[in-house]
Amino acid sequence: MPVELDIRRRRAAYRAQHRGTKEMDVLIGRFAVVRLDGLDETGLALIEEFLAVPDPLLEAWIFGKESPDSIYAPLVREVRVFHG
Repeated sequence: MPVELDIRRRRAAYRAQHRGTKEMDVLIGRFAVVRLDGLDETGLALIEEFLAVPDPLLEAWIFGKESPDSIYAPLVREVRVFHG
C-alpha cells in the first residue's frame, strides 16, 4: 500500500505542476509539492479530485470570484493561506 500511495502522490504532484496555465502550475503545483507527502489516502483522494477541476473554476475559487464547492472549501483556504 505505501508504494501505491507514493505513486499516486507523484502523479498528483506532476498533474498539479502541469495544469496548462502557468499561473495555476505555480499556485497549485507549489502547494501540492509541499503538501502531498503528509497526506493519507483520504486526503490524497480529495487532492486528486481537486486536481480534476478545470483551471478556470479553480482560479475563480482561489481568487474568491466564486465560492468553492463545500467539499473543497477547506482545501481552497489552505491554498490561499499557503500563498499568503
